[in-house]
Amino acid sequence: MPSSSSAPSASSASAAPRVQPAPGPGPAPAPAPVPAPVRPSVGPSAGPSPSGTGPSSGAAARLFLPLIALCTAVTAANIYLAAPLLPLIAHDLGSTPSAIAWLASVAQLGYAAGLLFFAPLGDSVNRRRLVAVLSLVATAALLAAAASAGTGALAGAVLVASAATVVPQLLVPLVAARAPADRRARHVAAVIAGLFTGVVAARVLGGLAGQAFGWRAVFVGAAVLTAVLGLATAYILPVERRQRRGPLFAGLVAIPGVVRRSPDLWRACVRQAGMYGAWSALWTSLALLLAGDEGYGMTTAAAGLFGLFGLAASAVAPLAGGLVDRFGAARVVRSAYLLAALSVPLFWLGGRAMAALCAAAVLVHAALVASHVANQTLALTTTSAPATANTAYVVAGFAGGALASALAGPAFGHWGWGGVCAVAGAWLVLGWTATAVRRGR
Repeated sequence: MPSSSSAPSASSASAAPRVQPAPGPGPAPAPAPVPAPVRPSVGPSAGPSPSGTGPSSGAAARLFLPLIALCTAVTAANIYLAAPLLPLIAHDLGSTPSAIAWLASVAQLGYAAGLLFFAPLGDSVNRRRLVAVLSLVATAALLAAAASAGTGALAGAVLVASAATVVPQLLVPLVAARAPADRRARHVAAVIAGLFTGVVAARVLGGLAGQAFGWRAVFVGAAVLTAVLGLATAYILPVERRQRRGPLFAGLVAIPGVVRRSPDLWRACVRQAGMYGAWSALWTSLALLLAGDEGYGMTTAAAGLFGLFGLAASAVAPLAGGLVDRFGAARVVRSAYLLAALSVPLFWLGGRAMAALCAAAVLVHAALVASHVANQTLALTTTSAPATANTAYVVAGFAGGALASALAGPAFGHWGWGGVCAVAGAWLVLGWTATAVRRGR
C-alpha cells in the first residue's frame, strides 16, 4: 500500500519559520520540523481510502457513489433478466414457458456460485482489476446468450453471466470503508437502492423491451450497459497495491471462522435469512395468486406490473440509512421485523381484498430493505475482513430465501395462499427467536 505522506518540497521548506538561536551559552536549538503536505482525500466526502488512491479529479470524486449505485443496478438486473422473457424465449426456441422455467433457477445458481468464489476476493486482490474483468466476462456471456440457438447454450451463458454479477458485493465493502462514520449506513443504502432498482427494472422494463424488440435485443442491451458502466466504475475505483498472502480462495475457507468469532455478524446473517425468506416466500408465489383461476385471474402482463411495488424498497433505502446512522442497526432491524410481521396478516387478507394486498406489498418491501441496510452495515463493520463477512451475510440471506421459496410452492398447492402466508410467518419467527437466544454473546 502506498505511503500516505511524501517528502517536503523545497518551497515548503523555505516557507517554514526560522528558529533564532537562544541567548546565552549552549548549542543552538535544532530547527523546527517542517510538516509534510497533506494529500486531499479522494471520494465522496469520505476520508482517505484505507487501501489506495483513486483518480484525483473532482468529477471522479463526485461520481464515485452515483456511478457505483448505477453499476449495481445494471449488474443486479442481469440476474433476473431471463425471468420476464421466458415466454418469448420459449416461442423462439420452439418450447413452452413451463419447460424452460428452470432457466431462472440457473441464474440464481450462478449468482450463488459467484458469491462464494469471487466476493471474498475483495479482501485480498485489486478490486479495480477484478471489477473490470468480471464486467467483461459478464458482457461476453450476455452476448453469447443473445446468440444462443438452444436452451443448453443459453443456460450456460446465463450461468456465467450471473456468476460474474457479484460486482455489487465487491463494491459495498469499499463504499462502507470510505464513507464517513456518521454517514456510513446512508452510503451503503445508496448502493442497496441501486440494487433493488435494478431488480425491478429487469422484471418490468425487461419484459416491455422484450415485447417491443425481442428477447435477444434485451440481452445485447444489457451487455452494452454492463461493459460501459462496469469499466467506468473500475476506472474511478482506488488504485490498490495489495500483496496477496495465502491461497487465492482463502476467504472462502475462512467464512465459517469469521462468522463464529463475531456474534454480531452471526446475528445479522440469521436475521436477514429470516427476513429475506419471508419476503421470498410471498413474492415468488404472488403470481400464483394474481394470475390463478382461484385468485384474481389477471393476465401475465398485469401480474408482472405488480412488481412495481418493489420500487418502495428503492425509496425507503435512503431513509433507512439515515435511521441506522442515527439510532443504530439493532433498533432499525427490530422495527423492520415489526413491519414484516404486520404485512403477513395483510397478505392473508389480500387473498380476497386487493387493497390489503397492495398495502402488504409496500410494507414487506419497506421491511426488507430497512433490515437489509441495517444488517449489511453491521456485517461490514464488525470484522477485519469485510468482504468475507459480506459474503457470509449475502449467502445466508440467499439461502434463507431459496429454502422458503422451495417450501412456499408446495404450501400453496396444499393449503392455498394461506399456506404461503404461514411459511412467511414461520420464517420471521425463526429468524428473530434464533438470534434472541444468542443476544448476550
